[in-house]
Amino acid sequence: MTRAVFLDFYGTLAHAATWGPTREQVLAARGFTVPVDIAERWVDEAADGREHVEHSVSAAHYRAWERQRLRHYVEACGVGPDDAELLVEELYTATKSFRLEGYPEAPGVLTELRARGLIVAVCSNWDWNLDGAMSQAGLDGLVDVLVTSARAGARKPHRRIFQYTLDAAGVEDPSEVVFVGDSWGPDVEGPTAVGMRPVHVWRPEWDGEREAPPPIRNGVVRLPDLSRLVDLV
Repeated sequence: MTRAVFLDFYGTLAHAATWGPTREQVLAARGFTVPVDIAERWVDEAADGREHVEHSVSAAHYRAWERQRLRHYVEACGVGPDDAELLVEELYTATKSFRLEGYPEAPGVLTELRARGLIVAVCSNWDWNLDGAMSQAGLDGLVDVLVTSARAGARKPHRRIFQYTLDAAGVEDPSEVVFVGDSWGPDVEGPTAVGMRPVHVWRPEWDGEREAPPPIRNGVVRLPDLSRLVDLV
């Protein structure tokens, strides 16, 4: 029996219509470049599966950690103390500068899932303000529970964020949860490892733009969008 549907946010329910400047562009505007090893280290430090409980105590703790990471980043790029603080704030603003749009079918699907008596939760590798992102995407008020890695203290596919979402949704048995997402590791392998039933979303327009996902295996359903999700649960 299905009691709940958990969904990823970005790439599953919504996408960016526009992005702000990249970190490289912000630094270039100030005359700095980003060495390859520094760019790789930045990606590694924010990799999926990372745990950061000590930085998730509060919004203030988490945002201080975000700025601390940016400070280390600019210093590693050769930025001196006179320019570092300014660049940290410019980078912080740039990372939050985007315009989100919900996928066309998302509002109706979320509404129908709840109308059927299912608990609907969003479980996302996102910063503290997932509420604002949902609102910007036109999905405000359409789910019962919002969980972000910033608040849970770990990024998918770490078990901690899935357990955090189960607790927040009041669901004890993970086998009663269908987990829906577009990223194979965080949204298929992670939920499977804790006993949830995965649904992988792969939109046709991603062919040739994103790395192709692994072939479907037993127990995994793949959909081209969310429109048929209601029929599966």
